[in-house]
Amino acid sequence: MEDQVDRLVRKTWEKYQQLPTSKRFLIAVAGIPGSGKTTLASIVASRLNALHAENAPAFSNIPIAAFIPLDGYHLTRSQLSALPDPSTAHARRGAAFTFDASAYLALVKKLRAPICPESKTIYAPSFDHAVKDPIADDIPVAPTIKVCVFEGNYVALNKDEWAEATLLMDEIWWVEVDENVARERLVRRHVKAGIAKDEEEAGQRADENDLVNGREIIEGRVDIVREWIVSREDEGWKPEAHKQYGKPLNC
Repeated sequence: MEDQVDRLVRKTWEKYQQLPTSKRFLIAVAGIPGSGKTTLASIVASRLNALHAENAPAFSNIPIAAFIPLDGYHLTRSQLSALPDPSTAHARRGAAFTFDASAYLALVKKLRAPICPESKTIYAPSFDHAVKDPIADDIPVAPTIKVCVFEGNYVALNKDEWAEATLLMDEIWWVEVDENVARERLVRRHVKAGIAKDEEEAGQRADENDLVNGREIIEGRVDIVREWIVSREDEGWKPEAHKQYGKPLNC
């Protein structure tokens, strides 16, 4: 993994240095559940900020890259309950229809707009896994942020608002993973997070929800992917291997 990450960070750093003052560089990191896209995106953003701190020590406390996960655009549990088939909506949480694609597109459009002297901080939502719902306006994207690294299951989906958002990106990255590797990661994650009481229940959720979504993500992927990153089950793809670059995250 290390070589892949280093190359992507170097490439993005060069793109950042060439940016006009009014422009941001937008990257969408996509992949199926359990692919490692969250780990990759968070590491890239953190390393870009570390590079900035090294090269501009007087401004080391002002980050130039932001990590923006799609999780904040989950519909809330109350919104799921208000859908025509709430039982299915809750059971399939994580499917494309359980996200607010319109709100995600609105954020991307705001971040794509030129940065002006009067530009203000833009806020994105995050997701609180303790309460299992999004937190509005929790991720600040100041005018000084010049690289936005989005990640999520549907940021490369060629459908409706998702497709429109992909056209506003400068680059789409795809994290490729063997489905069996992804399943093993998902089982561990669901048990650790308390989503499932044991590995059997976690495996059922992975098979009936996550990997079903994953096949839709692959089949509906846009054809403008710029980077293909292979995720393998090695130490480099474990979030805890990158604590020095920020808080460990789910893959």
